[in-house]
Amino acid sequence: PNKTRGFPGAGGRTKNKPPAPPLSPTARAVGPVREGSPGGGDWVAARPREDGARGIMPASEQGTAAATGAAGEGAGAAAAARPAEQAAEGGGKSSDVPCEVDKLYSCLWNGQWQTARVVERRIDQGSGEWHYYVHYEDYDRRLDEWVTADRMGEVVVRQKKDSSLQSAQESGQKMTRTQKRRHDEIHTVDPTTIDPTTAALEHEREEATKVKNIQAVEFGIYEMDTWYFSPFPVEYSNTSKLYMCEFCLKYFRKPKTLERHKAKCDRRHPAGDEIYRHDNVSVFEVDGKKEKVYCQSLCLLSKLFLDHKTLYYDVDPFLFYVMTEVDERGCHVVGYFSKEKESPDDHNLACIMVLPPYQRKRYGRFLISFSYELSKKEQRVGTPERPLSDLGLLSYRSYWKSVLLDVLSKHKGNLSIKDISLMTSIKPDDIITTLQSMGLIKYWKGQHLISVSPKVIEDHLARQKKCLLTFDESKLIWTPPLERNVDSNKGGAARKSR
Repeated sequence: PNKTRGFPGAGGRTKNKPPAPPLSPTARAVGPVREGSPGGGDWVAARPREDGARGIMPASEQGTAAATGAAGEGAGAAAAARPAEQAAEGGGKSSDVPCEVDKLYSCLWNGQWQTARVVERRIDQGSGEWHYYVHYEDYDRRLDEWVTADRMGEVVVRQKKDSSLQSAQESGQKMTRTQKRRHDEIHTVDPTTIDPTTAALEHEREEATKVKNIQAVEFGIYEMDTWYFSPFPVEYSNTSKLYMCEFCLKYFRKPKTLERHKAKCDRRHPAGDEIYRHDNVSVFEVDGKKEKVYCQSLCLLSKLFLDHKTLYYDVDPFLFYVMTEVDERGCHVVGYFSKEKESPDDHNLACIMVLPPYQRKRYGRFLISFSYELSKKEQRVGTPERPLSDLGLLSYRSYWKSVLLDVLSKHKGNLSIKDISLMTSIKPDDIITTLQSMGLIKYWKGQHLISVSPKVIEDHLARQKKCLLTFDESKLIWTPPLERNVDSNKGGAARKSR
């Protein structure tokens, strides 16, 4: 039942195509674009970023970056004031006096001066000028980049972080509900709960991965700006662009090598078995023990867009569920999640990643939903492995809220936390924290009680976005691993008896 299904036959292109949606801020189409995909058209040449710099999010997207990975408010106020005429001329710090590492400077970012910390510096071999690798204060590391000396300004002595929270703490007042929610979304880990050994390892990790070793990756029809460091082999690191085959995930340093490989590569789908197909969405299950090289390459690719991922080469104990978009050319990787084959802590997801060109399409939510549907098949509760990334935490909170509201709206009468857990396969602890964040649960006489009125549920449901991409249980053809092992053992015993 888990054999790979066939693909649709080859079809011609449609000349009159509808307008395509805009590309992700960190992706550019570089080849023949699939019909109906972002960047539509017969051929789209690799084009520079509209803001003229790699790795920087356009001004229209800065609010999103602030909401998903940074303090957001006060980031612009943190920048040092510069004379208007100097900013207009584009003048920056003189290259004769280099900026010092680990100091704060004002840096020109999308036409505005932002506070940035110099992480690393180097002299460009071609121009002989200083280049600086900077981290923008109050923003996620995914926006770190190399900049030229003319974009660097003066030293910043004072910085202002999270002003609303800071003012509330300094005045001795309690944070408002909005401030508390924003703080919790940004700071996913409480520093006071980290033991010294873990803190030391985290500091060592940050030092080793503070500078991106690969600036961009060409994957299928997209060229994507990378977000973080990834431990590719030394001969492939420290390159401006890496080239990957989107089907077998082999990677190369030169485009010509990739083109020669494409001429010989006959794979048109991920490794493993296809277990789900609905419309143009397909999911493959890949065993890390059977397809070790493929899974290792998938982990290296995902590390370019995940900050805290630590799994690279020891893939044997994991199963990978790769989500793809299907067209006449094959199955194109959208994202994936991995899970342990046997988890003593009830983890139904170890790592989740959606590639930048496919983000904001609800694919991340679909993968989360898929992990819980597998847990239902296994008749067990599940929870994601911690810590979650900033984007991962937001996705999970959104999923938990919508599922719980759907259950509460459809069931009348008494309903316990355990009942909800059995229906949804969500761990009780996650249910309690989610209901508390919505103000729908109270702790009374040693018990958690759900306190909710129909009007409250209707208000929450009205604010929820409708998800057009939903899971269809009838399209899943999958047997839990434990049941497969039992069946294989029975078959082996039968053969021995004969």
